[in-house]
Amino acid sequence: MKNIVIKVGGSLLLTKQNRINNDFISQFCQIIRQGKKYDQIIIICGGGSLAREYITFLRNKGINEALCDSIGINISQINSKMMIACLKDISYPKVPNNLEDLSLALQFGKIIVMGGIQPGQSTTSVAMEVAEFINAPRVIILTDVQGIYDKDPAKNKDAKLIKSLSYDELNNLLMKVSSSSQSAAGEYRIFDLVSLQILRRSQLEVFITSGQNLEEFRKLLLEDKKINGTLISI
Repeated sequence: MKNIVIKVGGSLLLTKQNRINNDFISQFCQIIRQGKKYDQIIIICGGGSLAREYITFLRNKGINEALCDSIGINISQINSKMMIACLKDISYPKVPNNLEDLSLALQFGKIIVMGGIQPGQSTTSVAMEVAEFINAPRVIILTDVQGIYDKDPAKNKDAKLIKSLSYDELNNLLMKVSSSSQSAAGEYRIFDLVSLQILRRSQLEVFITSGQNLEEFRKLLLEDKKINGTLISI
């Protein structure tokens, strides 16, 4: 079987003004409709800036992290419902809330769209766990940057894209930037330590790239062509 999991960052689904990114969603769905060579496609949607806005507001009101996390999950699932609506008849009509729901959805042979499933877990971790569950050898992560850099590209103009990383190299990189905020609601980065643990045990291959240029994503998904990004492998 040829299965694949695609994680779509919330930063691509919504603009910085928290408006729905119609161009991205329309083009993305059009590409997904062409992915007939795959037996199973599962899309994981992030919560993005809208989730962080809710979480920041609630945190400032003294609300605990568990509830903030659950709000972030709700937003990611709303984003998933929006994606399902745009994919129309080729998608399973319900957002699975857990792996048991996913088991049922898999029986229908349609594209499945999911968001977060439990507090304390990023949607990147969900993507890793789902890929392990369906025996997908690869996960594609679409985000608003080209891949993983040696330092924050938003703050450092000389930041360099890392084109390939082993699990150990990724671990060392994450340990350098790790802090208590990494597991706080809404604070997940492109990759986190929980995601890495799942990655290690399942020995997945992960390709992280920008979703700003969907023609590049199309080449990767449909034609297996090399594009710019970061490849994480054993």
